[in-house]
Amino acid sequence: MTRVWKWNRPVTVREVLEDLQQERSIAYTTVMTVLDNLHQKGWVRREAEGRAYRYEAVSTRAAYAAALMNDAWSQSDNPAAALVAFFGMMSDEQRQALRDAIRIVQGPETPEIPDTPPAPARTSSPGPAANPTPAPASDATPASTSDATPDPAPAPNPDSARGDDGR
Repeated sequence: MTRVWKWNRPVTVREVLEDLQQERSIAYTTVMTVLDNLHQKGWVRREAEGRAYRYEAVSTRAAYAAALMNDAWSQSDNPAAALVAFFGMMSDEQRQALRDAIRIVQGPETPEIPDTPPAPARTSSPGPAANPTPAPASDATPASTSDATPDPAPAPNPDSARGDDGR
């Protein structure tokens, strides 16, 4: 999915193969199987072009990330505490991206969010995810207003459609 999202246009198996081969050796049939699996799972649509297919992402990478965050947040027994803990893990760049996203969604008349980071959530013992590595700010920044509005997208991992050994 990373390669399909990277180009943001319909791609052929051959194009993905040639891009991947710059990093490692991989078979044409492996790439074809993975793209077919992604198609069967509804992550990409395809159109015939001669004897081949062109594959295109059904939703944006931003929509996929939003679906994951929404799924994780909705499973919390205390959504407010989960948000406070999440915001406390953010870098300055990620907090700025959050402010930008809120301005896009709510419009310019919404009051400004303070620049100070929220206090960390109080817990008796930090869980296994107490100090995860934050995502790069580039993934958190909406590229445009169209990326800020998530497409309805399933939350499962699109990379689980791999037909190879996962590398």
